[in-house]
Amino acid sequence: MNNQFKSLIFPEIIVFTPRKFEDNRGIFFENFNFIDFKKEKGIFFEIIQENISFSHKNVLRGLHFQKGKMAQSKLLNVIKGSIYDVIVDIRPNSKNFGKWISYKLNDLINESIYIPIGFAHGFLALEEYTKVSYKVDNFYCKSAECSIVWSDKKLNINWLIENPVISNKDKVALSFEENYYKNNFKFQGNFTF
Repeated sequence: MNNQFKSLIFPEIIVFTPRKFEDNRGIFFENFNFIDFKKEKGIFFEIIQENISFSHKNVLRGLHFQKGKMAQSKLLNVIKGSIYDVIVDIRPNSKNFGKWISYKLNDLINESIYIPIGFAHGFLALEEYTKVSYKVDNFYCKSAECSIVWSDKKLNINWLIENPVISNKDKVALSFEENYYKNNFKFQGNFTF
């Protein structure tokens, strides 16, 4: 297997490390290759849209996901700066349902992280003027957009910060439990809080 790909504790979450070519002019690397993802990991990831965010240090974005037919898989990488990335499993039939993992990404190693449908995602900018690219396999849809409050007590995420800078929209996000009961996850099965 190609050692450029590794799975995290949630095996569906894949980290891709590019091979770099460096000379006196600088560095070149392939940031994404559809055939490699398909061949090495069996992932059919067709990019439909790319989004870029700029964040000041201590800005926290998330936890976000889209529901239903507009659900998105994401491939995230840091163009400038560094982030503390957090991923929450929101699949009701998963053994990891309601659990979270974290991973640090930066502009030195240039890793990308693949987050499939069924996971909520957020990140904390660790440096000033952090620039992040999100490649997604479905379009943004406001009516399908959902948020879990970053400070959800049941998730108990260690964000490495007590008072991050949060958008007004993220301040009024629903809890994990509220998202479940309002059926924003669009799941079936039984889960008791």
